Amino acid sequence: MQQGWALSWLGPLLLGLMGLLVSGSDFQHHRYDDMVRALFAVQNECPYITRIYSIGHSVEGRHLYVLEFSDNPGIHEALEPEFKYVGNMHGNEVLGRELLIKFSQFLCEEYRARNQRIMRLIHDTRIHILPSMNPDGYEVAARQGPEFNGYLVGRGNAREIDLNRNFPDLNALMYYYEKTNGRNHHLPLPDNWEQQVEPETLAVIKWMQNYNFILSANLHGGAVVANYPFDKSRDPRIRGRTTYAATPDDKLFRQLARTYSYAHSWMHNGWNCGDFFNEGITNGASWYSLSKGMQDFNYLHTNCFEITLELSCDKFPSASALPSEWMGNREALVSYLEQVHHGIKGMVYDENNNPIGNAEISVAGIYHDVTSGVDGDYFRLLLPGTYTVTASAPGYLPSTSTVTVGPAEAILSNEYHYSKKHHVKLRWLLFEQQHTFWMLVADVATKLCNTMFQLLMSS
Repeated sequence: MQQGWALSWLGPLLLGLMGLLVSGSDFQHHRYDDMVRALFAVQNECPYITRIYSIGHSVEGRHLYVLEFSDNPGIHEALEPEFKYVGNMHGNEVLGRELLIKFSQFLCEEYRARNQRIMRLIHDTRIHILPSMNPDGYEVAARQGPEFNGYLVGRGNAREIDLNRNFPDLNALMYYYEKTNGRNHHLPLPDNWEQQVEPETLAVIKWMQNYNFILSANLHGGAVVANYPFDKSRDPRIRGRTTYAATPDDKLFRQLARTYSYAHSWMHNGWNCGDFFNEGITNGASWYSLSKGMQDFNYLHTNCFEITLELSCDKFPSASALPSEWMGNREALVSYLEQVHHGIKGMVYDENNNPIGNAEISVAGIYHDVTSGVDGDYFRLLLPGTYTVTASAPGYLPSTSTVTVGPAEAILSNEYHYSKKHHVKLRWLLFEQQHTFWMLVADVATKLCNTMFQLLMSS
């Protein structure tokens, strides 16, 4: 993991100028075999920072391939967050699929060109890219092509099931727990849930359970807006209207959505596809209520915060439109990925310095906890501010501390926004309950705070 986030202006400047010269011949629609070849070509071009793996199969037996970027592919490094992009959940919404293929090529090319921004992202983040969650549906849509594609043709999988209405419905349970002061995170799945979902959905859920994802985005089409949870309304529709369904992290989700919208070339303008969304963002349930969706499931069953990106008015744009769509989304894809480094992160150990997995990290005033991974590391996305944070685990005394998350300082270089992240790193030692004390060692990533802590610890 690279510790220094050094900035360099010359490389990105030259690369940005080169990017302006991209021609339409670099872009095409990829059928399944073409997509697989493209992913393996990237892996072959950048073998030391990439890995391809399959999370499962579609109904018709196509692999659900993921391309991973990391300085240590295949390995989770403690304190290095896991991030994912998912495309083509609806088979006929194809722009996300093409953008993620191009984004994979871009990351490889820029890393080889020593673009410092991209290098630090790959060194300090484990990035997972699933270009197509629904390859069967895509093939149905692609057979008609962009000129004749219907609004729903190929939307579902091979069984014509809408995968974004196919996840276990945890919202109803969460809304009940809100009234009874029940569990607020990692809600349990219903009995026999594996028999109730499609193969593609099952593969993605298992994927989420096997990797401690922290931030994610799901790329769709048919509108141009960044949609954030909750998707399902707490209240039934009244006279055809839906109501805003805020999560406990509503302010954070709004900022995540704005990050993508304002980095996008035109999403933030609001008027797109005949609709208006202020700042180019919307709460899902405020737009229309949706049950069994993937972004709500991420938030309620895992540590992952996910938003849904609607990226094009045309669900199946022509190949000639892809270059401009790429230029409109490129910076947004990078900027949103960088948000995984905001907030606090740290390690939870016992008194013998053994990592404690599944410890709960709670923030006072925010009714949604996260948990530490198997290596004892945890990540909590937070906006700038001062927070009271508690780590707890069964059999141990809880440990509480007040921490301050500083703002990010945006630096514009070419069209890339460089951010100096003011991370707060906490290292908790939790002692078994028979002990009468606990110890907290905090390391705040600024010179001033480092000096203060050193003086405190030496006194």
